[in-house]
Parts: sequence; C-alpha cells; structure tokens
Amino acid sequence: MAIILDADVIIRGEKGAFDLKAWLESRPDDLFEVAAITVAELWHGVERADVVRRTRRQQYLQGVLAPLPIVPYTEQTAHKHAWVWAALEAAGKTIGSYDLIVAATALERGSEVATFNKRHFEAVPGLKVIEPQ
Repeated sequence: MAIILDADVIIRGEKGAFDLKAWLESRPDDLFEVAAITVAELWHGVERADVVRRTRRQQYLQGVLAPLPIVPYTEQTAHKHAWVWAALEAAGKTIGSYDLIVAATALERGSEVATFNKRHFEAVPGLKVIEPQ
C-alpha cells in the first residue's frame, strides 16, 4: 500500500514548517506517491510566485517530485470521485474539490493520505489518513 502526499505536506516542507525529507526517510518501508491534481496545485504555486521566490519554489518542487510516482486521474478515479462526492453530499458534508480528487485517488488504489488537514479527509468514508509527525 502506498501513501499519497497531500499538497499541504509538500508545501509545509518548502516553507520549513515540516521536515518532509526526514519524515519520508523515517518510513523506509513505505511507498510515497502524489496525485496528479496535487501536482497541478503545487505548480500553480510556482506560477503565482514572484520572481524572487519562483526559481527557489520551482527547484524545490522539481526535487521533491522527481523520485515520486505521479498517479494519474483515470476513468476509474472519476468513478471513485463521483462516489465520494455523492456520499459526502448525502451526509451533508463537503470538502474542497481537489481534496475530493486526492481522496478518490487514494481510495481507488487502497492507499492512505498523508495530510495536515485531517478534518477534511476524515470525512471521507473508508479513507485512511495519516498526519505526519
């Protein structure tokens, strides 16, 4: 089973609020992945950065993503996405659009999600959530 990294984990690593490298190294038996939508979120941050931060942010992002498999959004992911979305709506709950896709990606693959936003992801039925320490 893999662990899908949410954008906030990678962003906190960039900002120095979390030692992402040390946490990944502390779990040598785990496989880490990133959902394709998370890559879009992260590159959006690069695109919005001012000139001073843009190069540093781009280098950080390329370094973090290089060794990680990127999980595509497939037709099967779309089915799981629709299921999660409908289940949350039926329960009167909502989470962000991108979080829905990350959750669907993880559920489809039988993976866990590593995030600092446990409250949102724990609303998803059957999803295993890890808060990095």
